[in-house]
Amino acid sequence: MFIGSVHHLEDGHVNYPEAIWKSLEYLRDHDFTKMADGSYDVDAAGRIKANVQRYTTRPVSECRPEAHQKMVDIQYIVEGEEYMGWCPISPDLVVSEEYDEKKDVGFYAALVPDSDIVLVPGGFAVLYPEDVHRPQGAVEDAPQQVTKVVVKIPVDLL
Repeated sequence: MFIGSVHHLEDGHVNYPEAIWKSLEYLRDHDFTKMADGSYDVDAAGRIKANVQRYTTRPVSECRPEAHQKMVDIQYIVEGEEYMGWCPISPDLVVSEEYDEKKDVGFYAALVPDSDIVLVPGGFAVLYPEDVHRPQGAVEDAPQQVTKVVVKIPVDLL
């Protein structure tokens, strides 16, 4: 996993893979407050998708750790704030729901070890298949409305 802000993409500190760079530019260059919830093509081939969603964050205890195998996620906050839990894939994790190949997601009982970051507007987290993450957590147990975009990038594009 790596985190950053779309406001600092041009600082030149990170050499992102092309598919991630294209996706981050897409996030920076669109006003998602004026877009409806749904899926949008990031690339002309339609392989990279940006999913706009609005929801209320929840207590962290109600959020489920998950991981993907076929896709890299970029989770980007437009409005609001949320806790994003994270840990690397390890033998210490207990599977709570087996990986579903069709949905490209598997769930875990808990993050081991449990690390949290707060994503704020303009902030993003890039999550690879080895990154277990727990999205949608309420900051300081105070649920709030969030507008978020989750970009899905096939791992074979990296």
